[in-house]
Amino acid sequence: MHHQPVSQYHQPVLKSRRCLLERAEKFISEIYFTDCNLRGRLYGDSCPLESLTSFLSSKRISFAEAASQQFTPHKIGETFGPTWCTCWFKVMLRIPKSWRGKEVHLLWESDGEAMVWRDEQPVQGLTKEGEKTSYVLSDCLRDEDPHSVTLYVELACNGLFGAGQGSMIAAPDPNRKYSVQKAELVVLNRDVREMLTDFEIMVDIVKQLGEGEQRGYQALFAVNEMVNLCDPAEPNSFAKARSLAQSFFTQRNGHSQHTVHAMGHCHIDSAWLWPYEETIRKCGRSWVTVIRLMEKDPEFVFTCSQAQQFQWVKSWYPGLYTQIQQYVKKGQFIPVGGTWVEMDGNLPSGESMVRQFLEGQRFFHQEFGMYCKEFWLPDTFGYSAQLPQIMQGCGISRFLTQKLSWNLVNTFPHNTFFWEGLDGSQVLTHFPPGNSYEMKGKVEELVNTVKNNKDKGRVNHSAALFGFGDGGGGPTQLMLDRLKRIQDTDGLPKVRMSTPDQLFSQLLADSALLCTWSGELFLELHNGTYTTQAQIKRGNRQCESLLHDIEVASSLALWRDKAFQYPQEQLQRLWRLLLLNQFHDVIPGSCIEMVVEDALGYYQDIRSDGSGLLRDACRHFGSNEQKCDSSAVFNSLPWERNEVVQLQDAAGQTSLALVKVPSVGMAIVKDTEPTIPVSVTVQADGTVLMENGILKTVINKDGSLASLCLMEGNREAISDGCHGNQFVMFDDVPLYWDAWDVMDYHLQTRKPVLEVVAPVQVVASGGLRGSIAFTLRISDKSTVTQEIVLDAMCPYIKFNTQVQWAESHKFLKVEFPVRMRSPNATYEIQFGHLQRPTHWNTSWDWARFEVWGHKWADLSEHNFGVSLLNDCKYGYSIHKNIMTLSLLRAPKAPDANADMGTHLFTYAIMPHAGSFQAAGVIQSAYNLNFPPTLFQTTADAAPWSAFSVDDTAVVLETIKQAEDSRGTLLVRLYESHGSSVTTMLRTVLPLQEAWHCDLLERPDHTQPAQMTSEGVTLKFSPHQIRSLLLVRK
Repeated sequence: MHHQPVSQYHQPVLKSRRCLLERAEKFISEIYFTDCNLRGRLYGDSCPLESLTSFLSSKRISFAEAASQQFTPHKIGETFGPTWCTCWFKVMLRIPKSWRGKEVHLLWESDGEAMVWRDEQPVQGLTKEGEKTSYVLSDCLRDEDPHSVTLYVELACNGLFGAGQGSMIAAPDPNRKYSVQKAELVVLNRDVREMLTDFEIMVDIVKQLGEGEQRGYQALFAVNEMVNLCDPAEPNSFAKARSLAQSFFTQRNGHSQHTVHAMGHCHIDSAWLWPYEETIRKCGRSWVTVIRLMEKDPEFVFTCSQAQQFQWVKSWYPGLYTQIQQYVKKGQFIPVGGTWVEMDGNLPSGESMVRQFLEGQRFFHQEFGMYCKEFWLPDTFGYSAQLPQIMQGCGISRFLTQKLSWNLVNTFPHNTFFWEGLDGSQVLTHFPPGNSYEMKGKVEELVNTVKNNKDKGRVNHSAALFGFGDGGGGPTQLMLDRLKRIQDTDGLPKVRMSTPDQLFSQLLADSALLCTWSGELFLELHNGTYTTQAQIKRGNRQCESLLHDIEVASSLALWRDKAFQYPQEQLQRLWRLLLLNQFHDVIPGSCIEMVVEDALGYYQDIRSDGSGLLRDACRHFGSNEQKCDSSAVFNSLPWERNEVVQLQDAAGQTSLALVKVPSVGMAIVKDTEPTIPVSVTVQADGTVLMENGILKTVINKDGSLASLCLMEGNREAISDGCHGNQFVMFDDVPLYWDAWDVMDYHLQTRKPVLEVVAPVQVVASGGLRGSIAFTLRISDKSTVTQEIVLDAMCPYIKFNTQVQWAESHKFLKVEFPVRMRSPNATYEIQFGHLQRPTHWNTSWDWARFEVWGHKWADLSEHNFGVSLLNDCKYGYSIHKNIMTLSLLRAPKAPDANADMGTHLFTYAIMPHAGSFQAAGVIQSAYNLNFPPTLFQTTADAAPWSAFSVDDTAVVLETIKQAEDSRGTLLVRLYESHGSSVTTMLRTVLPLQEAWHCDLLERPDHTQPAQMTSEGVTLKFSPHQIRSLLLVRK
């Protein structure tokens, strides 16, 4: 097709770019001049519905149940609700015969999110916010098409982004009312629709290429001439205008132009400003719409993550799921990510992260016969340095995200690069340079994609993910139409519909010049999510520990008693609940109150069902015939423990006992005396001195530590003139993201908590345990009560804490100023640890004023250090010599009652000689988080140990039944010190063979493990994770 010579254009009188541009904009405006412009001609004839009736349900119910209800007449504009209800509509319509040959739509404009049902199947999602307001009844009406149709519309009383009162992230408005503003049959003028799209893109090209580009002016004169040629009242005039646009669009690029790989996408938060149950319907509404688009367009590709959401759709919408399976086979509907949900990248434990991939990849393999090759996590608040190794262990070597574009301080230097993890594992990583995972196929996004690419000259390909997202919605036909027109248009990047595999294969082929980023991908924003919703954090940590213990105990019960049934199905159910709550708006605490209630309910399910499974497994440790009347202790950790435990007799009386229990084994509780008992002395000035032969501490009347001394070498840990265990309060008012953000300026508002309600009193006066208790007033609304505990033979002091919390936009922390100087502090992460600076030299340093860690953080100089341990906290700050643990926040959005109420948690302080590795800090933190399990057994039961590891550097993290074999155990170990080591995993289990396997438990038959009569010899490099399949004799 030839471009119309410019000489044949009507000559504009003035050299006024603005006039010509605005003329074209007004020609397609929805607001101005619709009586005579092109937009006003989009719809032809309209026809009212035959009848519209409705019925309101407070619950989310099935179609079958809804269809059998009593429907009553409904008037357009009538309000219904409130929020979270569902209004079902029965729509009876008759298409006029005179509309033969026309494109007929049901036009539906309403608040809320709707699903159209036809013949008892979901057929189309409708949302005004997602630019989907019509259901196509016929592309071209034929006489034989059904003219009388009955549809049902299921309307959820919530928007794409929930129902925030006054702002998107405010707590939902429970009383909001909803209405249908328009419901009628219309004829869509397809030629007008196509013409509008041409105009819109031409106008956008003028705007985006700007005044400095010849091509921008070419577009300006072309679109101006299109207005001259196009008479909205005369459809015959459209062809000339369209051919002008077509000539413009088909002027090709040169060879060097950037290629954008467009992929349909629909980010659906598994819960956020709406509850889990609504997400199921969001998936249905979004994905059924995708299937409709695929039926029309065999080139359309859609990427879709989160196995949990596939599982939901499979059980709620089986018909839709069957269609999805067909399009997965065709290669159009592409499962990505390989995880159960798009989980938080910081807070889940190492084992939890492995299970995210294990459950996700196995699901995708069982359902679709494929494993995902790329990890897909566009919207998570930072990415752990152990993720590359975990990905590689799950068959994934590519990673896509874009969240680091949200950094508040520093601009991340790459878009396409190799990300290197803690152990040296590398994954090819791509951040789409358009900095979005919900594009609309607009010219501006494509221009930005090229402009923002920080690896120009290194790679010339990038991704563009298009479709409404966060609350679902997904791609629209209009987005596809836009992208089709500009596949190769001079001045814009080339665009091609693509797949993740095609993109990453191309990036890999061109990867010779790519840079490498080593270590964590830290998001310089949302640091409040390490602390918000403390109950969720505690539920996560406790349930991770409980599931670990159940698996170890059940594996040993299987070995002790062949009749024992390993609870595989129950464990999978509980793990999946835990993994669901690790979604990146739930475990961070950035969700509404309804979601918090659901999440806490799931943790309660795990605790109640899990404690029964643990008891059941421990019952099989002894012989079943004899009377079980002696207390025994089960230790799930891979080292011997000497610990004080609390016993309870049949009458409910409690007592203490010092137990010695072997590695991954059990022992009877015997009355043993500690070599050095704890002594507690109230001194003349009212302070209390406690010591146990390892530590000596002096506690002030207000509960702060005047002194903490490591008795070996008589080394004082608390800084001169300062007090440890100092509670401090900060004002905590972020710029916008309330539950998410704590800003650096909060540090300027520090106020120590000083008011004593109940001064220090002795609770346990020594022997096996010494402890004191006190209460401080935080404010007129909140108090903290604490018991400081020192046990015999224990290398740390515990702080059992209860807080009554009723604050607003405040942040509670506890500080330990220590006598230490070091430029770096160490924090535990998944399967390892990393260092972060204690100074604020550069913007990259001070942007990390609040960081995350797991069970411990350590500040050490040569030969001496102090570790801060905890049982459910994740936020830390170690600046200069002050070690701070973040305890509680009080944001008001999106949960107006976040964190209000009673909180229980424990932290501990552990001074140590030598390095934290040599001093057993890692083991101590595990001990604090995995209390020994008490159970009843026979009096003559001998102690036994099932597993141990020779070198303390190697932690045996997991023992479970293998997924696919009853007689095989899976054990997972990791190197925890950052050292290369060869060691022996010892076991008393009779082994037939042992194989190395990956994290998906696929054996590597080229790598049989080195077995001896005593166990398996293993080699580790620093921070390496190893998994073994142990086949029993």
